[in-house]
Amino acid sequence: MGVFTFRDLLELYPNRHVDKTKIAKISEINPATDYIQVAGQLLQYELVGDKRSKRLVAQLKDDTGFLELTWFQGLSWIQKILQTGTRYLVFGKVSFFQGHPQIIHPELEIFTAENKEGKNFLEPVYPSTEKLKSRSLGGRQIASLTRTLFQQLTEKNIPENLPATVIDQLRLESRYKAFTQIHFPASVPDYEAAVKRLKFEELFMAQLRLGMIRSRRHRLSKGVVFEKVAELFNIFYEQFLPFELTKAQKRVIREIRNDTAKGHQMNRLLQGDVGSGKTIVALLIMLLAADNGFQSCLMAPTEILAQQHYAHLTDLLKELPVGIELLTGSVKTAERKKILERIKNGQSQILIGTHAVIEDKVQFQRLGLAIIDEQHRFGVAQRAKLWEKAEVLPHVLVMTATPIPRTLAMSAYGDLDYSVIDELPPGRQPIQTFHRFESGRSQVMDFIKKEIAKGRQAYIIFPLIEESSKLDFENLMKGYENVKAYFPEPQYWISMLHGRQTADQKTTNMKRFVEGDTQIMVSTTVIEVGVNVPNASVMVIESAERFGLSQLHQLRGRVGRGSAKSYCILITGNKLGNDARERMKTMTSTLNGFLIAEKDLQLRGPGDIEGTRQSGVLNFKLASIVQDREMLEIARNLSEDLLDQDPELNSAENLMIKQYLQSQQGKTAWSRIS
Repeated sequence: MGVFTFRDLLELYPNRHVDKTKIAKISEINPATDYIQVAGQLLQYELVGDKRSKRLVAQLKDDTGFLELTWFQGLSWIQKILQTGTRYLVFGKVSFFQGHPQIIHPELEIFTAENKEGKNFLEPVYPSTEKLKSRSLGGRQIASLTRTLFQQLTEKNIPENLPATVIDQLRLESRYKAFTQIHFPASVPDYEAAVKRLKFEELFMAQLRLGMIRSRRHRLSKGVVFEKVAELFNIFYEQFLPFELTKAQKRVIREIRNDTAKGHQMNRLLQGDVGSGKTIVALLIMLLAADNGFQSCLMAPTEILAQQHYAHLTDLLKELPVGIELLTGSVKTAERKKILERIKNGQSQILIGTHAVIEDKVQFQRLGLAIIDEQHRFGVAQRAKLWEKAEVLPHVLVMTATPIPRTLAMSAYGDLDYSVIDELPPGRQPIQTFHRFESGRSQVMDFIKKEIAKGRQAYIIFPLIEESSKLDFENLMKGYENVKAYFPEPQYWISMLHGRQTADQKTTNMKRFVEGDTQIMVSTTVIEVGVNVPNASVMVIESAERFGLSQLHQLRGRVGRGSAKSYCILITGNKLGNDARERMKTMTSTLNGFLIAEKDLQLRGPGDIEGTRQSGVLNFKLASIVQDREMLEIARNLSEDLLDQDPELNSAENLMIKQYLQSQQGKTAWSRIS
């Protein structure tokens, strides 16, 4: 259970507290009752059942009703101590047997004048394991150990680690009192005050750690300087920009421009919803690098995505003297040699590729900017390999189309600066989203036929159940056959994409769909990231209840990329659980990826959300970045103020924080992005 030291025992918090401050009446018991304390007279007891399943059953009566007490173990010892006719104080967890309330293995003590008013404290219930219980280390024994520890502790042993100004401002308990009252509170308000104090401490220290990493990078890390905006940037901006930039795009470019001019390494997370125009921002920054004599590298997670970026950027840059290369696993040896040579001697300014770009053979003349698309698909070590290809650390821009809720970004990405593109380019029509049950499938298929008749294309996506690729494959093939029955050849042509195909098969099938040779793409979720087919106007998601919100939103973003009206149709089974119903409701009511990400965080918690980097960042014992959002914001702001004034925590009043953080080092894996 991770308890090696007294400190670990202090931080093994009770799961809950049992309120023994009041004595209830038996008649108050109902199906919603959890634990209860009652007082009554023991009427009788008897052994019931055969040798194999013997139990001891006793009847307790107060002036409002009867309660059954049952034991399955230690029967002979219990029989010796029970006295009929005696009044007992009884405590335990209520269950029902054949409609009657009972307590199994209750806590019992004879009812006396002292306990008549109930106990004057809340009793802690600690977590334990079956193995520990069998060695007599259940929750009760842990409570006893903790109580013994507190008898030996003074305030000196649990020194304060928060500044007095913060404690006063937020009216927090002292650290010593908080630890005492979280284990053995005198009242519910005392317990709540203790939890508030310790939660804040967790969040504040996490924000300080991340803030110090960010602050040191801003102050100490050397970075290349992009000092001028020159002709490549200006000519492209004024003559070849395909559309007017949104305010959000302009703001992000300004932020990046500031970062890259300071002489410190930029480390920025750029998040923007699907279709918000992150690629054009990336291109403008690459032109800024080229204007200053530096090369750029754009790394994408899949070959399809790398090829798309390459095709798109080559088209945009065709009038400008900028060398642009594509390097993926399928580039042939002879061509690869030429590409590597042009990158090494500086003939080409931009390299786009997959993992192939981090191979040792790839050498840049002057790498100044590394851009990572859909960064959560790459490991930290893979990303770091890219920065090692330059004398001075290149500027780093990591991009994601999975909107990250602000609270999660502050916790998991707090050591990065981050920019958000929160508006879509003009001219985009909102995607209409509908939820349909299995029973309405034929109407959905008829609707697809109408769209195809207008010259449009459609996606039909099947879920990926990671545990069983065989089952996935069978589902997909069955689905494919059904789709073929609705859309017979040669009137309709269908592409199929799934994980078992070779890279060549995938590329060919995708290409046929992109070029309009097939009208329907039947696929598993491999289609999710970055595929751009402006002519596709319908996205049908089969078994939509199996997908998380972020994934549904990502898939929906594959349509609506052209000027035509687009639709997303979520097909689910006829019976839905509450969570699934909530997800369908969210998807049909909003297109805002940030709202959807917040809802996803509420429904699933941070642990499941893809791309949350190091899980260690979110392993709080008490705090929750979902429930404690306001507290997290306060902790963030106060930690930033503190670091602005004293970045290395060297002042006398901050020395205790510094010592505390040093004592915690190595306890949490705070991996860094570079």
